[in-house]
Amino acid sequence: MAAFKPVVISKEGFVFCRVTIAALLWLAAALSNIWPIAITLLIMLLSAAFKVERAPLILLWKYTMERFLPGSPEVVDERGIFVSHVTGAAFAALCLGLLCFSPMAGWIATVIFALLQTSAACGFCSALKLYTCLTGGNCCRFGRQAKKWKDKADRYAGHA
Repeated sequence: MAAFKPVVISKEGFVFCRVTIAALLWLAAALSNIWPIAITLLIMLLSAAFKVERAPLILLWKYTMERFLPGSPEVVDERGIFVSHVTGAAFAALCLGLLCFSPMAGWIATVIFALLQTSAACGFCSALKLYTCLTGGNCCRFGRQAKKWKDKADRYAGHA
């Protein structure tokens, strides 16, 4: 089990980050424009590289809106957020790759990504919650099923 590595960030900044990414993806789908997906990919890569405390959207919130609307701190798992950012970057890269070779599949993937990100922005099951579940924390319904599959795979690997 990976250890929880706590970091404190602004709760409102964290919400701003998730909502902004979802909005970018919906904008891309609505306008059939790849640039918001490319921006999402860049944000996710930078966020993974610099960690959650120095993620671009967290810093944007911190140095703009938080000055006028002080919020509340939130403790998050740095490793879980890293996994979430890498997952988001991979999904954005997949969408862009599909758009190059099969535009219909690319836009379908983009809408699916937008739906998943909207779900995460609303606090439902996300890559972060799935990571938390798989490393021994609380699980959403999908996470419980994924954990069962992981446990079966672990048992099978142990018997091989």
